[in-house]
Amino acid sequence: MKTVHHWIGGKTVEGASGNWGPVTDPATGAVTTQVALASAEEVDAAVAVAKAAYATWGTSSLSQRTGILFRYRALLDAHRDDLAVLITAEHGKVHSDALGEVARGLEIVELACGITTQLKGELSTQVSSRVDVSSIRQSLGVVAGITPFNFPAMVPMWMFPLAVACGNTFVLKPSEKDPSAANLLAELASEAGLPDGVLNVVHGDRVAVEALLAHPDIAAVSFVGSTPIARHIHTTASANHKRVQALGGAKNHMLVLPDADLDAAADAAVSAAYGSAGERCMAISAVVAVGAIGDELVDKIRERAEKIVIGPGNDPASEMGPLITKAHRDKVASYVTGAAAQGAEVVLDGTGHTVEGFEDGHWIGLSLLDKVSTDSDAYRDEIFGPVLVVLRTETYEQGIALINASPFGNGTAIFTRDGGAARRFQLEVEAGMVGVNVPIPVPVGYHSFGGWKDSLFGDHHIYGNDGVHFYTRGKVVTTRWPDPSETPAGVDLGFPRNH
Repeated sequence: MKTVHHWIGGKTVEGASGNWGPVTDPATGAVTTQVALASAEEVDAAVAVAKAAYATWGTSSLSQRTGILFRYRALLDAHRDDLAVLITAEHGKVHSDALGEVARGLEIVELACGITTQLKGELSTQVSSRVDVSSIRQSLGVVAGITPFNFPAMVPMWMFPLAVACGNTFVLKPSEKDPSAANLLAELASEAGLPDGVLNVVHGDRVAVEALLAHPDIAAVSFVGSTPIARHIHTTASANHKRVQALGGAKNHMLVLPDADLDAAADAAVSAAYGSAGERCMAISAVVAVGAIGDELVDKIRERAEKIVIGPGNDPASEMGPLITKAHRDKVASYVTGAAAQGAEVVLDGTGHTVEGFEDGHWIGLSLLDKVSTDSDAYRDEIFGPVLVVLRTETYEQGIALINASPFGNGTAIFTRDGGAARRFQLEVEAGMVGVNVPIPVPVGYHSFGGWKDSLFGDHHIYGNDGVHFYTRGKVVTTRWPDPSETPAGVDLGFPRNH
């Protein structure tokens, strides 16, 4: 059986706690790997290595950092397929989706390669007689990232490339459900020339997480996961005087107006709801059909959903793979089996789906629930699986009110041909990311990613300008150099005069 250990100080470090977590192949249900689960003492050791590395990395030149990042980008590009294979084996997503994940992570590496322009300060000269004021941004020290199972390569790459480009050292705690991609990311960074200890990977469960949140040498924590855990991360790390960026869950709505191209809307709904088996925080999980289009739209969605091919992620014919664990599969299925009792019309029930030859895999088919009420479990909860709910409203105003009443505010979309309605929607909707005829409005790397309300805890979104600001802190320097011929001004207890 394969064993995954920690990566600390530029080398593999065997787990010493004696605790191990199982890693399964979701397509077969078989345990293929065991991963070391770190103790608090092992976390302490990793942080100590990162702190020692910061002594030199924090003062390294920008040209040194960007040179390493450019080489890292080239290595990642050359190893795209290797990363994708690991993701498919442990997460279950189809190979093309895994490659797409790596590509989106590379966007942030490319942003980090241009960190020289992101870290430029400002200068105001002669604000008073011979007085200049400048502002600079400096690194924080040791920072940590805690990442989810659904994007085991992309989300870590949303964090550590910017963090180390800004001069910090990093301790990554990836999901113990699919840990191998994180180790390969760290190994390739070392191959690119990143000094030992700048990027460290510590595997673990809640013990490791709590150790990071409480550690006095961790300056900031970045997290992506469910809302309850994001809230806990924010509360606990903040109480320990850390800067926190905690991205939580979502219930993303797609508002479809009567004038929309229904074929395009149906294509988008199926792609956005069922891609990655629905295991993504930017999935469209609720369609709001406005007016008389509801029946036709649901029919079009059903026709497309019935044609999706479900199978192992390493089969080129597969369009959707299994869910990450059997427990998660059963939880997702429970929302479908209980939907009718809560008033929904079950248009498609995927709970009985199996794949021939892979009967023990964590399979579930595509489910479509129509005429769902806002007080039902299938609507209120983040299901995180291939379940799409459809709600009906008579007007745009009712639709926007329904969306804004949700406690989540991650992403949303509108499908319409009316530019005025789209403009109104993007201003009125209470969500951090908005798509207009775009179902999954994930920003490109140089714009920041993040939601509102219960989808984000903390003041900074992830990557983009917000990411740079999160991993640095500002300093303002006021300087006065007297002219050599100037006589001393003497003591003056009055307020400084700038005029």
